[in-house]
Amino acid sequence: MKRSIMWFRRDLRIGDHPALLAALAESDEIVPIFILDEKFFAQAGTKRLAYLANSLRELNRSLDDRLHIVQGKPIAVLKQMQELYGAQDVHISEEFEPLGRARDLEIEKAGITLIRTGSPYAVAPGRVRKPDGTNYRVYTPFYKAWVTHGWRGPVTAPKLINAVEPTKEHQEFPHWHLPEGALITPAGEHAALLRWKQWSKEHLRDYNEMRNVPSVDGTSRLSAALKFGEIHPRTLLATLGDSDGEVTYRKEIAWREFYADVLFNYPTTDKEYYAPRFAQMRYDEPGDLFERWKSGTTGFPFVDAAMRQLLKEGWMHNRARMVVASFLVKDLHLEWQLGERFFEQHLIDYDVASNAHGWQWTAGCGTDASPYYRVFNPIEQGRKFDPDGHYIKRYVPELAQLSGAEIHEPWKVIGGLDHGYPDPVVDHAKERIESLARLAEIKESPSS
Repeated sequence: MKRSIMWFRRDLRIGDHPALLAALAESDEIVPIFILDEKFFAQAGTKRLAYLANSLRELNRSLDDRLHIVQGKPIAVLKQMQELYGAQDVHISEEFEPLGRARDLEIEKAGITLIRTGSPYAVAPGRVRKPDGTNYRVYTPFYKAWVTHGWRGPVTAPKLINAVEPTKEHQEFPHWHLPEGALITPAGEHAALLRWKQWSKEHLRDYNEMRNVPSVDGTSRLSAALKFGEIHPRTLLATLGDSDGEVTYRKEIAWREFYADVLFNYPTTDKEYYAPRFAQMRYDEPGDLFERWKSGTTGFPFVDAAMRQLLKEGWMHNRARMVVASFLVKDLHLEWQLGERFFEQHLIDYDVASNAHGWQWTAGCGTDASPYYRVFNPIEQGRKFDPDGHYIKRYVPELAQLSGAEIHEPWKVIGGLDHGYPDPVVDHAKERIESLARLAEIKESPSS
């Protein structure tokens, strides 16, 4: 009897799973396993870990209670499983992030054969190239080439999975619990497919208009499912047509793949500046203002609502992500890496490429045409995308008594701060000028 190991990582599903199908095709039985590697969970916050624990339980149900859960270093665990079950090959979905790639190379150097089939992307990073063979550094031409390249359609889930039953010691699920008061979305493949089916039917065609309004159900909220591979982007792409909403949604998937491609080609840009000259800019040291930003008490209602949403749900609306990032870098004059690390601790959907390059795009030091001098006005952003204050009131109850016209500048309203909401920590107009002055300094620098 031939056995192979199916090592699940960022692919916690059984549908549209090429690596799983490859393992089943060459084996009489598979050993499905998830390895709890402390190195990969050291920076993960409690909400993301709790979500992962739920996702693993859902995957285990799909595998008829045969998922092996083993804690330890991957090389030691894989060798142990190979010896225990007489399994040689280890099937995986290929990883492209720096840590994952380095880990897999180390495993192969230790003599373990990894068979790579598929990836977390519709088009694997490194595949979309310019005619001269170099990588794209701007999104729009990347998107056009990505569409031209195309992708395979989804593959069906296996009808039968012959899997080895784990011993009790090899199925110890992690006991990661949510912080008190936290609310997170349901985890697992079934929940992701159901969410996509319902949301796409009701809201997808309006996505182009409603995706920037944080008070409504205008986005699919499948970013966590994509991060953990509970659903594959090909599954989403296969159902998209040509309406404005569907085209825009396809472009958003392409943004995820573009950033993965950028990080693949520039593997230090998860923490370093994509445009190196911005490392020379004059930044402030994090102090009380940074703490106010983290706790959602800056005195700017739209910013604070977004940060409190993050703390409570482990998720933040994308429009709000851009506003709070701009506020940290342009109003508080702090380096983007501080915010990136805070997001890493709190986002359930934390994706190293999307997070780092999303921050750098807003900070004006990353790819594409978002120059540094584009500074989001946190008051006007609230007025434009939350005109009635519904989003703000959901997360900032101290302002619930105010009208939509009043809520964006409560310090100008009689009694607006009576329920404990703070004054603004900075004057946005002044800080915008200061931010542009600091940009001018590095433009004039001889070394820039």
